[in-house]
Amino acid sequence: MAGLPVPGSQLITSEPDGPIAARIPRQVQAILETLWADGKSAYVVGGSLRDILLGRTPHDWDLATDARPEALQTLFPGAIYQNTFGTVAVQRDGAWYEITTFRRDHDYADFRRPHRVEFGATIEEDLARRDFSVNALAWGARPGEAEGLVDPFGGRADLDRRRLIAVGVAADRFGEDALRMIRAVRLAAQLEFTIAAGTLAAISRQAELVRHLSGERIARELEKLLAADRPSIGLRLMEATGLLREISTELADQRGVAQAKLVGEDLWDHTVRTVDAAARDSPVVRLAALVHDIGKPATAADGHFIGHDVVGADLAEALLGRLHFPRVAIERVGLLVRNHMFSYEPGWSDTAVRRMIGRISEPALAELLDLRAADNLGSGLPADAGGLDDLRVRIAGQIQARAVLDRSGLVIDGDDLITELGATQGPILGSILDRLVEIVLDEPARNDRPTLLLLAQAMLAEDR
Repeated sequence: MAGLPVPGSQLITSEPDGPIAARIPRQVQAILETLWADGKSAYVVGGSLRDILLGRTPHDWDLATDARPEALQTLFPGAIYQNTFGTVAVQRDGAWYEITTFRRDHDYADFRRPHRVEFGATIEEDLARRDFSVNALAWGARPGEAEGLVDPFGGRADLDRRRLIAVGVAADRFGEDALRMIRAVRLAAQLEFTIAAGTLAAISRQAELVRHLSGERIARELEKLLAADRPSIGLRLMEATGLLREISTELADQRGVAQAKLVGEDLWDHTVRTVDAAARDSPVVRLAALVHDIGKPATAADGHFIGHDVVGADLAEALLGRLHFPRVAIERVGLLVRNHMFSYEPGWSDTAVRRMIGRISEPALAELLDLRAADNLGSGLPADAGGLDDLRVRIAGQIQARAVLDRSGLVIDGDDLITELGATQGPILGSILDRLVEIVLDEPARNDRPTLLLLAQAMLAEDR
């Protein structure tokens, strides 16, 4: 494999009570010590170590060792050998930790995964197969060595420079696994790093390899990118390198589409501004912000985008379906995109507010208002433009008053109509309940059992 360790750079000693050791959880330290005591090499590797050096909190911990999976299962009773790639899961205090035997990867033929894996003998071999120098770091020890940082590719210096650079030959790394290109732009957004020129150029040249990836793998990276403080960093890199076009031609077609928003910016600029403006702790709104105007290129005519919300909802659902997002998330995003062009006026009646709540549903309504606020900010407007704050207050008032918003709020249901009025199951029954909801939306006081049964009886008579 291309990319040999830099002579003399393999080991940077660190005192056991130094900054790295002090941030290793006791459960991880105990696993390392078990392996060391058995004469095995063992290291903390990858993103967890990178995050420690950046002062971030790791979300998970990965370890690497020269011990083979069978030996690990002996050393750690109850451990689970997860796959054919040498990864064993060990549980400590209710949490799982993955330990992987040193590897040398071979025979990448589908740009996604190695067809064959050989176990390696050293940590340097294992690090040489990794994606970026900042992830090709290890902390731990060989038998008889002091604990230290293993850094064969200058990852520590690249952390200081805040840059991502591929290990060895970038084209080789991306040819082995095309997902690494999407991971590069995701990490650039998460860490707010730049991507080295050579690595970035290799992504642009090989972007079409993304076509070989499964939708699930792309979606997982996209979710992480959208959870960054500023997703726009990664999204702009995706567009500039051609990755975006391989994932969604509809989104890529936003580049160059003019609209009357911020001077000098096009539709794609508006989209990434809107994504940044959406709340980081609301993944549904962030995802909806990304696709809220996906229908505009297809509906553009004379500077207008008539029906882009309806067209966009269908396109958004199709895209998220190809990426295998959960069905419930796809449906919610489609609902938000389809309704994001609502127009509120202060003169709306309470009935109109109740109708909006009933049409959108209470949980989705808060997300819809948040999406509109982000859309406003992405357009260079105040977040509450269009009377959003007033509408929020009025919606809260209706909900607090427990206004009937749908069938579930009626004091009668289909069983009552069947028992009391002799109605039968079918479309007519559902239609009557919907008509009763409309009546109660206009006049909440009519949500009374005798009144609704009399009204329903008259409707049944009309339909017979």
